[in-house]
Amino acid sequence: MERAAEKAKGHTTGATSDLGAYLRARRAQVTPEQAGLTTAPGPRRTPGLRREELATLAGISIDYYVRLERGKETHPGPTVVDALARALLLDASEHRHLRELASRAAYAPEAPPPEPGHTLRPQLMVLLESVRPNAAYVVSRTLDLLAFNPGALRLFAGLADWPPPRRNFARYAFLHPLARDVLDDWDEQARACVGRLRALAGIEPDAPDLADLVGELLAKSPDFADLWNRFDVKPHAPDPKTFHHPDVGDLHLGYESMPLEHSHKQRFVVFFAEPGTSDHDKLILLDAERGEPGLDIEETRLSRRRAAD
Repeated sequence: MERAAEKAKGHTTGATSDLGAYLRARRAQVTPEQAGLTTAPGPRRTPGLRREELATLAGISIDYYVRLERGKETHPGPTVVDALARALLLDASEHRHLRELASRAAYAPEAPPPEPGHTLRPQLMVLLESVRPNAAYVVSRTLDLLAFNPGALRLFAGLADWPPPRRNFARYAFLHPLARDVLDDWDEQARACVGRLRALAGIEPDAPDLADLVGELLAKSPDFADLWNRFDVKPHAPDPKTFHHPDVGDLHLGYESMPLEHSHKQRFVVFFAEPGTSDHDKLILLDAERGEPGLDIEETRLSRRRAAD
């Protein structure tokens, strides 16, 4: 458990080390050209920014910046944090993550980590049922699948083969043998899964459930380890998603992910299509209780109408 927790925090311990690790990782990903610097000809030992270059861009002393990276300085003010974010070309989500790390470095909480938050309100089951045949589900803050309607479970082909405790979307993306074939934008979905877990590690680094999941994925997936060490915290883009489903063929679906206000960091996710389209017809097939490949679409529609009458 201790080793997994250490891995989940980027092979460092302590809030100040998390901040330093994030600064080092982001600095390595910004080239001098991207930052608007003119460099001398010849090879560089690192393709990213040097410490002194970043300090100059942020308007702080090199000594102060080195102490930040090494965890010797634990109280960077908002002005310094914002200047570093600009120099590192961070977007809004990355900037917010840097602020959270800086705040935790200054005031590291001693309270125990919160409960995983797997308790579901009964109203959510009604909501999942109401959006059928669109595929919808509820996930925990660590991407555990907590509740779903029939089409959602079948949309991610092969996920139903796993027992409920193992149904987690990061685990599916990196460890399920069908995931790369089913998810057309596997690279983007995998990156977003890691980004969500990395952002969570910035505010709940000692959460046992997070440490266990990240430790498992680091041990079993080199792709996950590579993305984890990039410290990317960008969320999913709200773009349409394409699935290559082995039973119903290709689906091109709209996508929305919404936080649930009265649940502990749970999210409601729905994939949808306009009624009357071929994609909606395929959602009807996935939503059918029997779910056999090739089930007649019109027959399924009629049976659903009869059930509603």
